Amino acid sequence: MQVLKFGGTSVANAENIKKVITIVSDAIKKEPTIVVVSALGGVTDLLLDAATLASQGKETYIEKLNLIEQRHKDCINNLVGESAKSPLIQILEKACTELNNLCDGLFMLGELTLRSKDKIASYGEKLSSQIIAAAFNDKNIETIWKDSRKVILTNSNYGSAAVDFTVTNSKIKDYIKSTNKQLYIFPGFIASDANDITTTLGRGGSDYTAAILAAALNVNSLEIWTDVSGMMTADPRLSSNAKIIPQISYQEAMELSHFGAKVIYPPTIQPVMSKNIPVWIKNTFAPEDYGTVISNDLHLFGNAKTESDNIVRGISSVNNICLLTLEGSGMIGIPGFSKRLFEALSNEKINVILITQSSSEHSITVAIDGAFASKASQAVDAAFVNEIALQKVDSLKIEKDLSIVALVGENMRNHTGVSGRMFSAMGRNGINIRAIAQGSSEKNISAVIHTSDVKKTINVLHEEFFETTYKLVNVFIAGVGNVGSKLLAQLHHQATFLQEKMRLNIKVTGIINSTRMLIEESGIDLEYWKQSVDEGVRADLSEFVQQIISLNLRNTIFVDITANESVAEVYHKLLQKSIAVVACNKVAASSPYNNYRKLKDLSREYNAQFLFETNVGAGLPIIGTINDLMHSGDRIHKIEAVLSGTLNFVFNNYDGKNKFSDVVKQAQIEGYTEPDPRLDLGGKDVMRKIMILARESGMQLEMEHIANNSFMPEACMQGSVEDFYASMHDQENHFKQLFDDAHSKGNILKFVASYENGKAAVGLQHINPQNDLYHLYGKDNVVLFYTDRYKEQPLVIKGAGAGAEVTASGVFADIIRASKF
Repeated sequence: MQVLKFGGTSVANAENIKKVITIVSDAIKKEPTIVVVSALGGVTDLLLDAATLASQGKETYIEKLNLIEQRHKDCINNLVGESAKSPLIQILEKACTELNNLCDGLFMLGELTLRSKDKIASYGEKLSSQIIAAAFNDKNIETIWKDSRKVILTNSNYGSAAVDFTVTNSKIKDYIKSTNKQLYIFPGFIASDANDITTTLGRGGSDYTAAILAAALNVNSLEIWTDVSGMMTADPRLSSNAKIIPQISYQEAMELSHFGAKVIYPPTIQPVMSKNIPVWIKNTFAPEDYGTVISNDLHLFGNAKTESDNIVRGISSVNNICLLTLEGSGMIGIPGFSKRLFEALSNEKINVILITQSSSEHSITVAIDGAFASKASQAVDAAFVNEIALQKVDSLKIEKDLSIVALVGENMRNHTGVSGRMFSAMGRNGINIRAIAQGSSEKNISAVIHTSDVKKTINVLHEEFFETTYKLVNVFIAGVGNVGSKLLAQLHHQATFLQEKMRLNIKVTGIINSTRMLIEESGIDLEYWKQSVDEGVRADLSEFVQQIISLNLRNTIFVDITANESVAEVYHKLLQKSIAVVACNKVAASSPYNNYRKLKDLSREYNAQFLFETNVGAGLPIIGTINDLMHSGDRIHKIEAVLSGTLNFVFNNYDGKNKFSDVVKQAQIEGYTEPDPRLDLGGKDVMRKIMILARESGMQLEMEHIANNSFMPEACMQGSVEDFYASMHDQENHFKQLFDDAHSKGNILKFVASYENGKAAVGLQHINPQNDLYHLYGKDNVVLFYTDRYKEQPLVIKGAGAGAEVTASGVFADIIRASKF
């Protein structure tokens, strides 16, 4: 024999019930079958709403009752033939009359007891089961309907009655033995007490009914048919990558269901677990799907596409948790405090979900349902009123808006480092853990976190333990001009490579430019990003940053490809939320040293990368090399460098015959200059770059400490950019004289930055052919490092130091570094 249970969505309407009939028709060909059904989807809530409204004196309860009647009439009319309709309509009308009378009584009394609620709620299952039984008979499938109240006996704890299994098991066996039919229909959820008064079995009651019947008859299997294809590795509403769990043990299923997995409830498993009856979770709307089998003998189900090698079986969560902390110096070494705390909660019928206590005995923390926070506070403070008055114990501390996230899996006990991986993954994403608990059986590791972090945590842990295919990275980009556009093109082009070779899925989730902004949590289509951004909302940097923080997505990286000071000023807010920052913008790293240091410290404190490789040398690995040298114990004594691709391009292309202003204009057209070329030609940009290198080398350097031997006439540095070009044209003799002086000595001109013994300087220099800086062409940069290890022959880094493509590739490289951190 087998037991099949169908939930509310499976029997919500006639169309769905027809699917149930098809499934059951196939099942009874194999062996005798008991079918347990819930009320039509949503009817139980309607019944309880009607009762509540009636007890509150609100006549709108009549509308609810009319809706209930119409739901069942529609079901009957669309499900059975004319000959079967009449008796069903009579049953329905009789039930509706009784319901109206009951609610009329509640309306007059103004009171709703638990006993009355049980009585009214029971009509949902009574009606649905009789309709479904009639539908089977209407199709010439001999079916017996049995009222569960006649065989399941409970105590009188209305709302969540406890089953008397001795009497119940005997009644079930006797009934089935006396009838011996192929198909039975039982209403779920309902039972009766010794006085034959209707009771209900509480949350998940229909599943429980099915399990009680299955265990009493020691059936071959119990099938729970619902609207999902089994238990999942995580809540699919929170994690889009959640997977079906093909096989799971009873203990693992109970752990997952206790911590919020809604597919099955813990009481359901208990009766069948002792009999080792396998429980299948199946999908009424996809009956061909394998589903999930719950059993301690998983090896018997070899056809499953097993993932039994997974260390973790699933991730679950429960919300609306509050933490209660009792602490005080008077607790240390004194027995009985825990006992009194739990007694105070028990007396108020408050269930403790999680317990943790410091080894110093100075405090004990428990997690409870947030709905009981106020009641718990009063009860505990009353229990310890004397100790609180004597200041031996503090008043109960309550923390709200919390949730529990739990890793579940029996394999965890056989592997070291699971908790380390869990907490490291959460830490990398800035998820603060308020409390932790792990049983000695190691089936469950629980962490209490802020409710706003639940979705992020579920995804972080699911990625860590289940998603071996790729790591999802959410990128938000500020600035999509020349470099930004190239970066988006590179990200789009490399997407497949990154997934296949590096297991990275870099998703551009947000873009902001000077006028518009767009955030798409599902990701922006990089094929059409320009059109999408143009159709976005008005740009507001503060709102953009706030949305990044509010979305609280895992593995988030903010990329700044502007030269805007206001964008750099938001870095600290992002780093404090463990959001990595990749900056092409030099403003932050060249800001006053205290701010630079603050950002570096925030990066370390909140475990969020702050990377700015492209601040110096575009895509050249200059800053990365400094970090490698410093981390490996080397010391940098001297730096010589040509750090401006713009100036190198200008002096490599200016020959005294063409106009200096024309060469600068060409550099701007080709994208080598800053938006305002004076930052390059005046030496300020190079000053910022050598200062960044000196700071990364360990020096505390400010801009005013750097000597700038500028070659630009002061007149050229005034007014607008247009004035700048006009003034350069007027000063052509000055620039030609600079070229001629160098050329006459067989030298060339290079704008050189240097750092030695704590001092830094920038300026135009004559470079002879023997100098390491001589053979530098086009827009190339070169950096020479003299260190403890590179004393006589410097470490040289040389290559293109300007250009949108190479700069974008440097930003891209920083994104990958931050992604793999």
